[in-house]
Amino acid sequence: MPAPALGAIDIVVNLRTPKEFESGAVASDSSFQEKVRQDSAIRRGVEVADYIKMMDEAGIARSILCAARCGDLRIKGSTELKYERVFEVCQAHPDRFSGAAGIDPTRGMQGLRDLERAVKEYGFVAAHWYPHWFSMPPDAPQIYPYYAKCCELDIPIMMQVGQNLIYQKDRRLPTVAKPILLDQVAIDFPELRLIGIHLGTPWVDEMISMCWKHENVYMAGDAYAPKYWPPQAIHYANSYGQDKFMFGTDWPVVDPRRAMKEVDEHNFRPAAKAKILRNNAIRIFKLKDAPSPL
Repeated sequence: MPAPALGAIDIVVNLRTPKEFESGAVASDSSFQEKVRQDSAIRRGVEVADYIKMMDEAGIARSILCAARCGDLRIKGSTELKYERVFEVCQAHPDRFSGAAGIDPTRGMQGLRDLERAVKEYGFVAAHWYPHWFSMPPDAPQIYPYYAKCCELDIPIMMQVGQNLIYQKDRRLPTVAKPILLDQVAIDFPELRLIGIHLGTPWVDEMISMCWKHENVYMAGDAYAPKYWPPQAIHYANSYGQDKFMFGTDWPVVDPRRAMKEVDEHNFRPAAKAKILRNNAIRIFKLKDAPSPL
């Protein structure tokens, strides 16, 4: 089935098929699934073909799959979704998926080589980083070489800013990434496209302030169902921040069909909605998809 014509682009999606669970590539446990109220039908994974059907039903044309690296692999509970696995899915469905390369600052030069290979050989369109999994804030010196590499490769980097939850009941990670910590990074790397995902919750106003201050800072409304997007985020996306806000689900945290339905219920201005759902992602990730007319 062809992609929905000029459909939405979901910038944060996790690959969650039964294969990921069987291989130990999933960092969260059943306690996290209960916390975010995941439907029991998806808790052991959804095959790629079935997920594409969900995208079609939602009106989503493309999803960016995150090859997440969740912590130093020398520490119990850390996991990774290998780049090769995400590339396999993107290669099989190039019109539906693009890849984002997970960052692990503990891998040093090898991590930088991995990132370059992901972009140049696998066609990945972004880097993706979870600061809390490494107890490193966004302005930590260990991550600066990766920012520089992203500039060199001309790709954005998205990272969770704001509160993180407990993903495993026997490993409790502290929240280390408030949105204000993007301030110095944006100053040091003005050409780096920085995306704060997960809304920056509970510091949403702080996230908006960083987007407003810096031309190169953006935000995404993923991981929280649009019904619960804060009023200030909706106002920002619908007005002076319409060029800075993008749509995402953080699947399997939010069902794409629910997310798209609830975006519609916000009654965004048509031009703002086209940017939020599609055009901003095409511009910021430099995708080859055709933009929606405004």
